[in-house]
Amino acid sequence: MRLFLLPLLLLAATTARAESASAKALLPLFELAGIHLLCEQSAPLLQRGQDEAQQKRLAQLFAGEVFCLDLAKRVGARFDAAQGEQARERLDSPLAQRFTAAERAVGEQLEGLAEYRQRLQEQPPRGARLDLVKRLDAAARTTELASLLRYEVGKTQALLALRARGENLSETELQAQTQKQADAIRQSSEQAVETFMFYAYRQMPSDQLAEYVALYEHPSVSQLLAISLEVVPQLFAERREQLRKAVGKQ
Repeated sequence: MRLFLLPLLLLAATTARAESASAKALLPLFELAGIHLLCEQSAPLLQRGQDEAQQKRLAQLFAGEVFCLDLAKRVGARFDAAQGEQARERLDSPLAQRFTAAERAVGEQLEGLAEYRQRLQEQPPRGARLDLVKRLDAAARTTELASLLRYEVGKTQALLALRARGENLSETELQAQTQKQADAIRQSSEQAVETFMFYAYRQMPSDQLAEYVALYEHPSVSQLLAISLEVVPQLFAERREQLRKAVGKQ
């Protein structure tokens, strides 16, 4: 019986499709990877300088939980459950938890971070440690995530300012008008991220930092971040279109 079943099992293995990761399963991964911060910060950043009515509209459109859920649904369509489990094993590992704790501790040491940033400007880091930090930034897509959030928020605020003056730009025109700001945003984000990493991990041995880098370089984690970075601009663009329609009805 086992010999009879073997060809059938092999056939099933070659024809079965991988099970997509559910949105519910991806939400904890977003938190572990830091993607949820992008969801949570979108509305507060957009609301700066807006009147009360506009703030309410933005709070509804960019509500963190809804934004992350929309993101999880889109990502889940291109990210299977097996990849999700592999990513979770790495992002929720004891090593990752130690580094996460070090990152959170920076929030209680902001003065120390400012002093450390000044020292780095006077004596820029070099060598293997700098290489590791740059590898981690590239693998964890930290600068890309920060830059993307700042750019999409700025683009949305530009649209709101135009609409307040009775003007309008299509999404393509808005992209062309704001694209030149992207390089400056990325450069400043990269500097801030590197300083943060040097400070947060200053007591972490380089061998552990190298292991942490490898964790983010794993294909499952890399794929999760890459797909998320592709989807986020789509979600912003769709919400900007809703803002155009809402303002147009006023």
